[in-house]
Parts: sequence; C-alpha cells; structure tokens
Amino acid sequence: MKENKNKKQTIHANGKLLLSSEYFVLDGAVALALPTNKGQTFTFENQPNSNLISWKSFDEKNQNWFNGKFDIENFEVIKTNDTNVSDRLTQILTAAQKLNSNFFKTKNGVNVESHLTFPRNWGLGTSSTLIYSVAQWAEVDPFELLENTFGGSGYDIACAGAKENILYSKINGQPEWSNCDFNPSFKDQLYFVFLGKKQNSREGIAHYRKIEKEEKLIFEITALTQSLTMCHTLSDFEKLLNEHEDIISKTLHLQKVKDLYFMDYWGSVKSLGAWGGDFVLVTSDRSEVETQRYFKEKGFEVFLRYSDLILAADKR
Repeated sequence: MKENKNKKQTIHANGKLLLSSEYFVLDGAVALALPTNKGQTFTFENQPNSNLISWKSFDEKNQNWFNGKFDIENFEVIKTNDTNVSDRLTQILTAAQKLNSNFFKTKNGVNVESHLTFPRNWGLGTSSTLIYSVAQWAEVDPFELLENTFGGSGYDIACAGAKENILYSKINGQPEWSNCDFNPSFKDQLYFVFLGKKQNSREGIAHYRKIEKEEKLIFEITALTQSLTMCHTLSDFEKLLNEHEDIISKTLHLQKVKDLYFMDYWGSVKSLGAWGGDFVLVTSDRSEVETQRYFKEKGFEVFLRYSDLILAADKR
C-alpha cells in the first residue's frame, strides 16, 4: 500500500452471467459474458491509530451478514461470526500481499464495508466481485489474485470491471476479452429465471476436467458464441441455444435443465455458468404475463426481464 493512499476508497464491481461456452471457456473457447447491473460495492477506510482490519458485509436488504476482525501483521482472524468466510478473507489478503509487498506496509488499520445489490444465493458473483475489489485496493492483477485463490476461467473478473457485454477467452493461460455489441432486437422476449439449485463451480469444473473431449468442440462452441451475437430473430437465437445445450449435455453426460424441469415449456431454456444451478435464460414468443405465470406455477418466483439484470441493456 502506498504511503499517500487515499484515506477512503470506494470500489464497485459488477456481477456476471455466462451466456455461452460454460466449462469450454477453460480450454480456450470464446464465451459471451454479460456483466449485470447488480453487483457489490466496497469501501476501504484507513484507520491510522488501529492495528486491525475491521470487516463488515451487508446484503441487498442492508442486513449485516458478516463481521470479522483481522490482525494487520499476518491477517490472522481475531474475531468472526463465520470462520469459513474469515478464513477465505485471510487467504485472499495474504495472496494479495504476496503479489504486492507494499500492501499494508504502512501498518495502518482499515475499516472495510461491502454492500451487495443482489441476494447472496443468486450466484451472480459474490466471490468474483470480492476478488476484483480487493485486487484494485491492493493494486495487484485481479486475474493473478484469482489464480492464487479461487481459480477459474476469469470471465467473472473481466465482467466485474466491464461496461459492456464481452467476448472472453483464455489463451495459453492468459485472459483476453473485447467489448461485444450484443443487443438483440428481441431482448424483450428474453428472461432470467432463478432455479435456486446451487451448483458448486469448482465441482463442476472438476467434473468437466475428467471428461475426454474432442478438440473440434472448442471450435464448435466458439462458432456458436459468434453466431449468437449476430442473431436477428428470436427463432434463430433459440436454435443456437438449443444446439449449445445439446453439446454441453452430451459432453458432460448431464440432463438438460429443460428436460428436468420444463419439458412442456414452449420456448428455449439455457443453463448459465455452473450447469443447472442458479439462473437460466428463457425465451418466449408469448406475453410476459403468460410466461411469468408458467414459471410461477412451477414454483419459480424470481423472474427477471433481460433489461432488469444486464448492465448494457440499461444504456440502450
């Protein structure tokens, strides 16, 4: 940490959704990733007369869900209401210091507050927004910090600081991405439904790693991603989504989420990120009222328009 560091620093990080190339992005496939307008904001305020890091985290209802105090010498947990979270924070802070030896060199205490704008169980990036924000604070590369802590493709880190939808890939271990003008004319017929069936991303990745895959699938998935960004009609978009679901299902030997829960649904249902877990993208050529009623009758209450959740959609 530099000697002249601002006394108070505020950092915001976007949440994320992975629309295409789930898992295959780990092997170089190009993915379409969507930063969300919901995320997490951190404030880091120096406390010169303290030798503690005091950390408080609040959810989208401004309820305090985590409290922890850490020693600034070695980030050892002094007091906490959740040892799993505090141990993770110790790991992240330690990794950040290894990447930047000046981090906490001044030995000033710090008050940290984080505020989510989405429910913690939605899977929109509680961890990735944390990694990105701590990296900005510690002045280290967020992708290196991710690699040394949670691991993963890093698309969520790219989304955390992006202002547009992005095309993301990881080539020879290095993240690459560019802004993508994905703004479908039929976006009013796209919705996100929360399944609430949390999947462990690391377990999903481990499962993917064990499976033998043909190299041509990387190119097929990348081609599907590129085609998705250029669709002009909902029906073409649905065909590509269905093809993508077929490839992932066949490769991972997992049942498609539509077959599991929505066999009688008239539109497409696309898993996002960790397969079959948090949100799915659904398409509909019927009214929003009728579409929402279908999912509500199935017991799925969280139903969001594309424009309710995607950051770039707010700007159109």
